[in-house]
Parts: sequence; C-alpha cells; structure tokens
Amino acid sequence: MLRSLQIKNYVLIDSLEVNFPAGLVIITGETGAGKSILLGAVSLLTGGRADSSVVGPAGDNCVVEGEFFCGDDQALKVYFQEEDLPWEDGNIVLRRVVSANGRSRCFICDEPVSKEVLAEISSRLVDIHSQHQTLKLSDAAFRLDVLDTYASNGELRGQCSEAFRSLGEQRRRLASVTETLERQVREREYNELMLSQLRDAHLRAGELEELDAEQKILSNAEEIKLSLLKVVSLFGGEEEQSLTAKLKEASRILLKLASYVPSTEELAGRIDSARAELDDILSEVASLEESTEVNQDRLQAVEERMSLLYSLMTKHSAGSVEELIAKRDALSGELLGAEELEQQKADLEKAIAEGEGKLADLAARLHKSREAAAGEFAKAVTKSLEMLSLEGAKFGVELQESPLGATGKDTVLFTFCSRGAAPADVSRAASGGELSRIMLSVKELMASRSAMPTMIFDEIDTGVSGSVADAVGSMICRMGENMQIFAITHLPQVAVKGKAHLVVTKEVSPQGTAVSRIHLLDDEERVDEIARLLSGSQITPQAKANAKTLLQSSQNRK
Repeated sequence: MLRSLQIKNYVLIDSLEVNFPAGLVIITGETGAGKSILLGAVSLLTGGRADSSVVGPAGDNCVVEGEFFCGDDQALKVYFQEEDLPWEDGNIVLRRVVSANGRSRCFICDEPVSKEVLAEISSRLVDIHSQHQTLKLSDAAFRLDVLDTYASNGELRGQCSEAFRSLGEQRRRLASVTETLERQVREREYNELMLSQLRDAHLRAGELEELDAEQKILSNAEEIKLSLLKVVSLFGGEEEQSLTAKLKEASRILLKLASYVPSTEELAGRIDSARAELDDILSEVASLEESTEVNQDRLQAVEERMSLLYSLMTKHSAGSVEELIAKRDALSGELLGAEELEQQKADLEKAIAEGEGKLADLAARLHKSREAAAGEFAKAVTKSLEMLSLEGAKFGVELQESPLGATGKDTVLFTFCSRGAAPADVSRAASGGELSRIMLSVKELMASRSAMPTMIFDEIDTGVSGSVADAVGSMICRMGENMQIFAITHLPQVAVKGKAHLVVTKEVSPQGTAVSRIHLLDDEERVDEIARLLSGSQITPQAKANAKTLLQSSQNRK
C-alpha cells in the first residue's frame, strides 16, 4: 500500500506531504483544483513521461517521493536481489526528480536506477486506472494478461516465455553454425589447397632472417673473399717486410735498451702482447676467407626459398613467417573443426526439436487453462455488470488461434452485447459508460486474483449516476476491503463509501500564484464536501441533511 506521498514544486503543488490509510480512500475537489495534477505526480513514480513542464516556479527541479509497503512479497524481494537493491522488510521508497531541462533521475530506496527498473517495480506496487484506460480493452496483450491473471497462469506463462526465449536462442545458434558449415563447404577445396601449400613449405620461425643474412653473404662472396685476402696480405708478405717481423724487431731493440732505460722492457712486453692479439685476428680472418664460398647454386637456392616465403606472405597478407605459421595452424584447425561443428549442428537440431515440443506442450496447457477459465470469467463479469445496472447484457471471452509465441498460441477476444443485441467486439459494441463499467468489473476480478497492493481509479464513475453510481461505489468499496483503493470521483454516491476522504483545493499564495493543497477531512468537513457534490458551490441545509443521510446509510451497509 501507499503509505505516504511527498511532492515538491510539481506544477501547481509547491509542497505537499500526506499520509494515507489502508482501505478505500476517496479524493474529491472542484474541477481544476488539481486532482489530475496529483495523479500526474503519482504517475511519475510509475515511470511515466516527464518533461520540463512539470517543474513548478519554486525551483529548478521537482521531486515526487512515495513510500510503499508490500509486506512479504517474495517475488519482489527476488527482483530486488537481482537488481542489487536494498530490501528493507517490504518498505520501499520510490523517488523521481525532474530538472528544468526535462531530464529526470529515478531512485529506489535512495539507490539510483533506470526508468525501466522503476517502472517494473512500481508496476507491482500500484495500478493507475485512468478515464482512458478503457481503450486497453482493445489491446490484445491486455486481454490476454487479464485472462491469465484470472486463471492464475503466471507460473505456466513464465515457463512458456522462457521456453520460447530458449528456443529462439538455440535457433540463432543453429543458424550461426549452419552458416559456418556452409561457408566451410564452399571454401573447403580452396582452404585445403592453401593448407597444402603452407604445409609443403615446411615453415620455420626465424628462417627468413637467417636466409636474408646468408643471401647477403652469397651475393657478395667474391668481394668478401678478396677483401679478406687483402687483410691477410697486410699482415704477411716477405719476412723482412711483414708486420709480424717488424713487431719482433721492435721488441728486440727495446729489450736491448732495457739495461740503459728500464721502462723499455715494459714497452717490449706490450708489443709482444699486441703481436699475439694480431696473430689471433689474422688467424680468424684467414679462417673466414677459407670458409667464404663463391657458390652460385646455393645463392640461387636461397633466393628461390626467400621468393617462396615472400610469395606466401603476400598471398596470405602476412607480415612474417610466424604469421604464416599461425595462418597454417588456423586453417588446419578450421578444417579439423568441421566434424565438431557437424556434431554441434546435430545436437542443436535435436535440442530445437525437443524445445518445440516443450513449447507446444506448454502452449497447449495454457490453452486448456484459458479455455477452462474463459467461461467462468465471462460469467463473473456478466454478473458484475448486472450489479452495475446492465441487466440483460452479456460479456463473452473467445479464444482464437494465433502463431505460437512467448505467450502460447491464443489471442483473446472480449465480446459484449446489450439486451437483444448480437455479441461483437467489446470496443465496438459498448458505449463509453458501458466500457467504464466493464473495465471496473474486469479490474475487480483481477484484483481478487493478483497481489496488487494499491489501485487508483481516476473518475471510473464518469458517465454514470444514480443507482449505477451507488453500485460502482459499492464495488469499489468491496475492493477496498482487501487492498488499498484510491478513488478520484465527483459523485457523492461513490464519495460516501470511503474509509478516508481527502479533498484537493486550489489557493492563491501570498506571491499571487495558484497552488494546489490536499488535506484529510474530519467528519464535519466530510459532510460539507458531500453536500457540495450534491448541490454545487451553494451548500444548502437540505444538501447537508442529504449528505448526512448518505454517509449514515453507507456506514450502515458496512
């Protein structure tokens, strides 16, 4: 139930805080006082459309906050856990903040949420029945929801929806696997050829770099060999002219001087060390010269191998041999994976067949349940309409076959006929007043089967008066025995039924702006308000007496 409502700077409401009791709560007020504004504020908590026009003149944003209590609603508790929202023993605070630029923010128990989450949670807390909701009787989804609610098909319908979702997912996976297999069949011969070429190439990581280095040596082998021979000749030559001989002679002379200049001995030793290092260098240069081979056959083989590798790299858009190896392995895996895909396809086809059977079975069970409930529901609505002074009228429910889907295979049609008329679609056969009474009867039956804690009727009595208005009031009053009902009304026959009575008024603030107020009436104020509904702005003694009689009569019926 809705325990309290706080509104700040919403259109004509500057600041409002009101607590609500359980049972039937009546809301009245003169035309233009702000009853629809109050309902609009509540609709924000249900995810309704918000724009800058709802922001009043007292600030840059408006705030609407409602405190609800849903008791031990396990389904709602699970949803809170799934959305990672705090569960406070059934106490739920919804808040909507709309800024002057039209943007809004939503909160549940002070946690920011999306408008979709706010709408989902509020839909389980409050149902707003506006004057135009009779149009929903033409909505196929609404009619199906109504019948399923009456038939208590919630769990079965949830299973059907999940089976349809799962079947759709399996069909999408099968389409993907089938497409992959068909592509592989089309490309198999080409891929096998590509894989064969890559395998025959005997690819090895780092090979191209090695070949490149070898090719540089082979293509310049003659120049390299001649250069190395020249280096050797610089070291050698005639014995008396060789670098080694000259270094030996220099060392001998320095040693001879050592008896006169001792430091020359060290210099002679350093020359001997340099000569040994130079001898080692000469040996390596000579070895390089001997190993350098002028081999045109090997050069040709290297260049052909490099040409092959570059050709494969170009063909497969690879930047290295390593990428070619990865491509080879991928082709191999793709060709080898065809068997696995074939098995996946077979498994999915089997699962889809089982899923189709399961969905068909659930749809058949839903159809059977709906078929069983349709007649009972039609009789209940017809009986309710008789109580609302539509004697002789008949309400019917027809099931028509539709394509198998998430809700089964049924389309629900509501029919209606007044006394002596032929049954037809309710949206074409019923007048505005009849549609209001049909919708009220439907809502009463839905409320008796669902866990909706709060329902708001916005002038459900439009187009009725007299005994019909009294019957409407009695029906709403009965609904209020099991749930919280808000009834915005202009009929005294309905207004006297409430457990509590709130009145909406419009006042002029000291700043000269119009503001809407709402307050709970005491017994005397309630008599005056009922009298106003009876006689208009001039409250006569006769109207007050009549109001007291109506209130007393209503209390006696309870």
